[in-house]
Parts: sequence; structure tokens; C-alpha cells
Amino acid sequence: MIKSMTGFGRGKYEKDGRNYTCEIKSVNHKYSDISVRMPKFLSCFEDKIRKKIAEQISRGKMDVFITFENNSSIGNHIHFNLELAKEYVKGLQELAKETDLKYEVNLMDIAKLPEILKLEEDENEELFGTELMIAVEEALKNFVEMRQQEGTELIQDMQKRIQVVEQKVQEIEHYSGSLVQEYRQKLETRMKELLEEKVIDENRLAAEIVIFSDKCSIEEELTRLKSHIRQFDQFTEGTSPIGKKFDFLIQEMNREVNTIGSKANCLEITNRVIDLKNEIENIREQVQNIE
Repeated sequence: MIKSMTGFGRGKYEKDGRNYTCEIKSVNHKYSDISVRMPKFLSCFEDKIRKKIAEQISRGKMDVFITFENNSSIGNHIHFNLELAKEYVKGLQELAKETDLKYEVNLMDIAKLPEILKLEEDENEELFGTELMIAVEEALKNFVEMRQQEGTELIQDMQKRIQVVEQKVQEIEHYSGSLVQEYRQKLETRMKELLEEKVIDENRLAAEIVIFSDKCSIEEELTRLKSHIRQFDQFTEGTSPIGKKFDFLIQEMNREVNTIGSKANCLEITNRVIDLKNEIENIREQVQNIE
């Protein structure tokens, strides 16, 4: 299934007072770019989260936000570094003595010093990792579903627009078929007006028509354009990642239309070229959102 590159998904998991929340959102990007923001306590699982997302998503700039609230006894054991605290007190006492500053030991001030109090978490790392991934997987599931839904809507819109493109190509093909004959009639009339005699040099006339036919022929461009339209229809039945293929195909279609426009010597064709360029540009904007 074709997916959009924009989406959002949220997942939650709660057990015994431990609350995990994961949110994933994404926007368009040429490549895969995953940014994870999470509590330092859980940062050891970042690589695992990245790999999990990369298994299902190939393109897009993704931001992952993880929050954790622990109201359980697990993981909340506090270790007090008594020896380090003694060294702090000893050092502060010596500083007070050397500087003649008044010093009073305050337990709360000592507790705030670096490395005095430490939350022991390592012994429960596996448990936290397992529970966290439940929230991540739920968020990823919702995230992918939203991208798939948006992808379906994008394809439906582009299919409608490509039908308009196909119709305009058929109309251009119809008008291009009569270009040479119309030019012959106009040229013959003009030559009669310029020449006194009514007898026209058929060889000269034929040569002029051949030159004109060569300059204004758009058969090759129309053939390639119709081929691109068939390829486009095939791509819409594919699966992501396919956005880069769509993008390349749209560039080729636009190139053929530009060539037709430069060769066109007919107002009806020129008007339809303008319509084609407008529709192709609308499709191109949609293609930028496809994974």
C-alpha cells in the first residue's frame, strides 16, 4: 500500500504506576530522518526504537517524543554515596577554615551536590525496555495507519487528475492530425495571393510542407506522454516506497508537455498545453507527499 510521508500516531502503556507515552509525527523529506526525544533514563533504548520504526518507514522526517512517569516502587531505589558526602563536608570545612567564612552543615545542600543521590535503574532495564516498546509499537501502528489512509487519498486525487491529463492529450492528438493539412491550405492560399499566376509550383509547395511537418510534428512526444500515463497508472497499484519513481515520471511528463508547447502552431493545442501543465503541477505537489 502506498503511504503518505505525513502522519501522527500515539501509544500509551500503564502498569503498576509506570506510565509510558510515545508520540510519532512526520513531514516530507527526501530521505529517512528519525529524531528521538526521551528521558535520559530511557535513552539506552533509542537505537532499538529507531530500528523498529525503520522496519516500516523508509522516507520522511520523523520526530519521536517519549515521556515516562514512574509512581511504582520499581526503579525508585535511591543510593546515597556516603563516602563522597564525607569528602564534600570535609572539603567545605577546610574551605571555611581557610577563608574565615561561617560554615554550617545543611543536609539538603549536601544532598544536592553532584553524585550524592542516585536513582538505581539498571537492575530493571529489561522490564522498562519491554514496557516502553509496547507503547512505541502502538504509536507506530497508529502512525502507519494514518500514513496509509492519507496515501490512499493522495492516490485517488492523482488518479482523477491523470484522467484529465489523458483527456487533454487525446484532444491535442486530435488537433495535431489536421495541422499539416490546414497549413497546406493556408500556404496555398497565401501563395496564390502573392503570385499573379494561378499556377503554383507543386514541388516548392511540397518542400515547404515537409519542412513545416518536421518542425511541428509532436507524434513522438504524444507517444511518450501516453506511455508515461500508463506507467503512472501502474505505479498507483504499487506499494511504498515509490515516491521517487512518481517524482521522476512527473518530471518526464512535464518535459514532453513543454516540448509540445514549443512546437505547437495551433491555439487549440496551446490552450490544452496550459491545462496540462497546470494539472501536472498539481500532481507533482501531491507526489512530494508520497513515501
